Amino acid sequence: MMYVRSILACALAFGCLALPTLAQGAGQDESERFAAAGQRALAEGKYADARNNFEQLAKLQPGIAEVHATLAIIYFKQRDYESAVRQIRTAQKLKPNLPNLDSLLGLSLSEQGHFAEALPRLEKGFKQTTDIEVRRMCGLQLLRAYSGLSRDSDAVETALGLNKLYPEDPEVLYHTGRIYGNYAYVVMEKLHDRAPGSIWMLQAQGEANESQKNYDSAVIAFNHVLTLDPRRPGIHYRLGRIALSRFQVSAKSEDRDAAKREFQAELEIDPDNVNALYELAQLSADENNFDQAVKQFEAVLTRFPDFQQALVGLGGVYLQSQAAAKAVEPLERATKLDAGDEVAWYRLSQAERAAGNRDAALKALDTFRRLHAASSVANKPPAADDVTPQQLGNQVQP
Repeated sequence: MMYVRSILACALAFGCLALPTLAQGAGQDESERFAAAGQRALAEGKYADARNNFEQLAKLQPGIAEVHATLAIIYFKQRDYESAVRQIRTAQKLKPNLPNLDSLLGLSLSEQGHFAEALPRLEKGFKQTTDIEVRRMCGLQLLRAYSGLSRDSDAVETALGLNKLYPEDPEVLYHTGRIYGNYAYVVMEKLHDRAPGSIWMLQAQGEANESQKNYDSAVIAFNHVLTLDPRRPGIHYRLGRIALSRFQVSAKSEDRDAAKREFQAELEIDPDNVNALYELAQLSADENNFDQAVKQFEAVLTRFPDFQQALVGLGGVYLQSQAAAKAVEPLERATKLDAGDEVAWYRLSQAERAAGNRDAALKALDTFRRLHAASSVANKPPAADDVTPQQLGNQVQP
């Protein structure tokens, strides 16, 4: 059974634990005993005992919708979806307006693989309910139903909605990630079938190989693209990134020089490719060519004033060239654009200290230390940006 965190969370979400006054007459004491024992077993997580007590209660009080609804939740938890559906339908006949039962029916039907029948109930639960947990469960089950019906674009749309509603939920991230990956695979397969030798297919192959660090194959694919279209935008940039990745491993000057050539070639084709200009600026900074680096970073920021990494890079160049007062302004802007950038905060602390702003320097340093400690504990992976992110390197001082 998928997508239910706990029986209590589920029961509370569907609002089926509160029983009304039991019918008067013979067996009332026994009914009350089964009801109390069943609810106590639920609270203690003893689901088999809860099931037995509520089944006995349903025999004694067959006309109470909440009893059947609670039984349905227990069956759902125990993966007895056929029994869950039967109890839901009984509860709905007795009390059609019992909250969220239609959503629970959709979830149960989907678990049985009856996606077409489940779909309208899940869609309603995901789009209209105000209950956070019910909405989450319906959204996750919708991913399964849409995928089962080969409605891939609807699955992607739902995944985007789930990520917006539950951006930190690990289960949501896992299942939506699978949806995106599957959709990308389906689209790429279609591209391969329709246009196997096209520029688009070659470019996709190059990017896929690059992402897997299969650089030799990526270079072959990108060069093939340039053979077919020598002035295709973005290809020299990708080749430059590959050369730069190799340089970061090999430290060979020929890789660095190749990266420069490719970035410059990209700018000849597409002068507005600020990513290529940013990479050249960073290479100039790495070679201590500070005047050139300043001009290049400023050229990037003239076109895109909110290019956050370029602001951090410009601030770093000012610091290296002993112009700390000039570093404060771009670094302050960088921290406002991305308050979680520890490199920006560390450089800002250095700039404020060099400028004589002791309190501001301490505040920036405290922020850096907090972010740096958090990233170390989380073992945060390298940033997956499309440009080389600014690095702390060996510059950090206690």
